[in-house]
Amino acid sequence: MFVHAQSFEDLTADSESNPDSELTGSSHSALGESEEGETKEEEQRGGADNEEEQKEPEEEKQEVQSGVRLKEEDVTSEAWRRHRKHVFVLSEAGKPIYTRYGTEEALSTTMGVMMALVSFVEAEKNIIRSIHADGCRVVFLHKSPLVLVGVSRSSQSDRELSRELQYVYYQIVSLLTLTQLNHVFQHKQNYDLRRLLAGSEHLTDSLLRLLDRDPGLLLNAVMSLPLASSARDVVSASLQAAKAKSLVFSILLAGNRLVTLVRKKDQYLHHMDLHLLFNLVGSSSSFREGEGWTPICLPKFNTAGFFHAHISYLEPKSDLCLILVSTDREDFFNLSDCKRRFLERLRKRSAYQALQEALRTPTYPVSQVGIPELWHFVYKSKSSGLYTSPELPVPYQREEEHERLIGLYRYLHSCLHHPTRPLRSVYRCGDTENLFAWATSGFELYLCFSPLGTKALAMSAVTKLLKWIRKEEDRLFILNPLTY
Repeated sequence: MFVHAQSFEDLTADSESNPDSELTGSSHSALGESEEGETKEEEQRGGADNEEEQKEPEEEKQEVQSGVRLKEEDVTSEAWRRHRKHVFVLSEAGKPIYTRYGTEEALSTTMGVMMALVSFVEAEKNIIRSIHADGCRVVFLHKSPLVLVGVSRSSQSDRELSRELQYVYYQIVSLLTLTQLNHVFQHKQNYDLRRLLAGSEHLTDSLLRLLDRDPGLLLNAVMSLPLASSARDVVSASLQAAKAKSLVFSILLAGNRLVTLVRKKDQYLHHMDLHLLFNLVGSSSSFREGEGWTPICLPKFNTAGFFHAHISYLEPKSDLCLILVSTDREDFFNLSDCKRRFLERLRKRSAYQALQEALRTPTYPVSQVGIPELWHFVYKSKSSGLYTSPELPVPYQREEEHERLIGLYRYLHSCLHHPTRPLRSVYRCGDTENLFAWATSGFELYLCFSPLGTKALAMSAVTKLLKWIRKEEDRLFILNPLTY
């Protein structure tokens, strides 16, 4: 299957040729599958979605139905007010663009008040950062031509909430590019951006769920698939050999884990761009139907332009997804051939079987470390920008407890990275668990212990854990990244 997603220029070509047009030519086709690009993947979501929804597992159907209910939620109800975190996006004209819960139409007055607050403070040559009232934090992020607002009842700091709003901002830029976003509002200041973002809300919803649950977005790192270094090196070499002139990045994912990444010399992929790619693939089931071709903007690489990405799974029922990022919008067939050559080369080697085995056990239990009192940990290698973490133990497998644990790690992280009083280490005792965090020039470490443990026991466990990680690091991390 060949899927081509139109770019912003394709969508607005007719309207730009007519100065009196109100960009109506673009309103019908923006289906935001591409995490970054100027546009949105329209056809991938077009006719295929209805069929895919019928084929989805029962859990995914329930999640989709739940998402629909949240979008249709009454914004005057107590249930809506009780949500732990709200996110709103509006234009500088006060036009609603996105809300996490409820509908934009129902919140147009509320967003108008938000914009009035921003404008009132800026009229006095100042900037509104946040409002603290009634147990809530209201954080503002003004990134012209957009205004983003986060409202939270959690223990997150203003800095952490602002960082999450930055992610949402880059998610939107990734669909349109900043150049085209500015162009739209210069052409018509009160333009309704939802016309271009229609169908892409699920990407922002998915990103906000990741921010609540994935420590990688907190640590500015991604998780790699545990794999023997010899097998990973063969996979990387096979990907390196299947190159094309316009190819910039070749990325192999296994679910939400990175298998390998091969890049062009002197070109680097920022962790935020990589997270947006993970989010695009993870929230777009249509890529399983065939070879996708989509414009994609990597905003931390360049907010002004597009790459084009060939996205496909190696096998229909496999979690292995190959992303080939090119500078040439007409390069689909060359990249399709790159995938074919990579797969042919890989299947001839034993590393392919090792990769399949690794997919069957993509994580590991904390018991492998051999420290009975240790319940969970997150370790980030600063040199590689990767992190490792075992599977969640039983007490934290429920969604609420999982998010609570991430919240505890977030608190430790804020202590280590405080803007004025950063700490090197933190030990915290609690009723349900004890926690320890330690930051050095080479790594960051966050640990969760039994509440019956002592600080001396925790220090001993840290020593044992670091020895285990050093012993396993060639399996847990990508130590020898390759370039073209």
